[in-house]
Amino acid sequence: MNQSIRKKSAFELNHLSEIAELAYQKNKIEQQLYQKYNVKRGLRNADGTGVLVGLTKIGDVHGYILDENEKVPVEGRLRYRGIDIKEIIEGCRRENRPGFNEVIYLLLFGNLPNRDQLEHFKEMLGACRDLPNGFTENMILKAPSRNIMNKLARSVLACYSYDENPDDLSIENVLRQSIELIARFPTLVSYAYQAKCHYYDGKSLVIHKPQPELSTAENILHMIRPDSCYTQLEAETLDLCLIIHAEHGGGNNSAFALHVVSSSDTDTYSAIAAAVGAMKGPKHGGANIYVADMMEEIKQQVKDWKDEDEISAYLSKILNKEAFDRTGLIYGMGHAVYTLSDPRTMVLKGKAEELARAKNREDEFELFRTVERLAPEVFAQFKGRRHLAANVDFYSGFVYNTLNIPKELYTPIFAISRIAGWSAHRIEEIVSGGKIIRPAYKSVSAKKPFTPIDQR
Repeated sequence: MNQSIRKKSAFELNHLSEIAELAYQKNKIEQQLYQKYNVKRGLRNADGTGVLVGLTKIGDVHGYILDENEKVPVEGRLRYRGIDIKEIIEGCRRENRPGFNEVIYLLLFGNLPNRDQLEHFKEMLGACRDLPNGFTENMILKAPSRNIMNKLARSVLACYSYDENPDDLSIENVLRQSIELIARFPTLVSYAYQAKCHYYDGKSLVIHKPQPELSTAENILHMIRPDSCYTQLEAETLDLCLIIHAEHGGGNNSAFALHVVSSSDTDTYSAIAAAVGAMKGPKHGGANIYVADMMEEIKQQVKDWKDEDEISAYLSKILNKEAFDRTGLIYGMGHAVYTLSDPRTMVLKGKAEELARAKNREDEFELFRTVERLAPEVFAQFKGRRHLAANVDFYSGFVYNTLNIPKELYTPIFAISRIAGWSAHRIEEIVSGGKIIRPAYKSVSAKKPFTPIDQR
């Protein structure tokens, strides 16, 4: 960047800083107005329950029951097309096979596949994993990004230009587009990561072709590692992560964003890119990174990992906004729906323990388990809330770290999994939605006359 451009940029930024306060003040709405007009902020009722805006057959998230308008905590449950995810995971384990392909099929078509259907579907995905001719060079390597989710969203939109029939909303065409994107997401993410490592981190550029015979988890590990090596336990663990993140009902932020955008009858690539953009936000897809960073600080600041009093004291400092990021949040604890337990946490925790033993990180795992147990007690002392369970983000960051997966891939791997649910929700919206989604916003601006420019 030459000196003149640098000076111009500085001037523009200074000018923006002068008017930013004006923009802030003129766009800020007084809190009491939300109460006055009974606005469901965040599409949430006053008791924290979600506003019912749609119906779905795809995913069922259950974490409490309502008894005379009061929330009664219950053990968490997550079902895909009516089937408990624990049963899906146990069924795949019994037959010693990866289960993510099976979950994709279930979410898209509503039924579990038989052996022939599963094999045919696996071959279909395998045949679609390669990117279109010229895509890697022109869309990824020539325009790398420091943020993989940003690059993923741009790559999804770029796929529109490589599709001969991008705007056809027939279910056959949308299904074809969905299967191609589901298959290509691991490749898009892996190549975006390798481009970032090369152009921004100064590392050698390593591009491995996806292998059609490998599972999605195996392909991810194959493509992000320079030596392409991984163990069976590593592949099993990552496959489990993909299964439990594949779907979470229509009310989560990215799935709802996809419903909203799809309801306008836009193309598949625009809708999926919108979902990726929603997931990129740290309030949604990036929470496990915050858990990882928080636990890293606890590991550094707590001298004795077995001293529960010392751990509790540090958790109190976090809640008091005296430690970590000063937000007063213990990341990975609590959920908008789940109360007594998050079913995804229960299954991931067991695999995390197995992985910790294999990687000689049992002391670290025990620290996680201690924080999980003590956090609700400390939280109850501050907030009086007694039901606070660890959510899936609490252990997923530990699992990814133990798998030597870099932090910048945590959220993209979430997207690799969740596109299965997104695709199912898009088809459901096209088939059953009908009306464009447009909730009401009430204007609270006072009426003002136009003022001629010389009198302003």
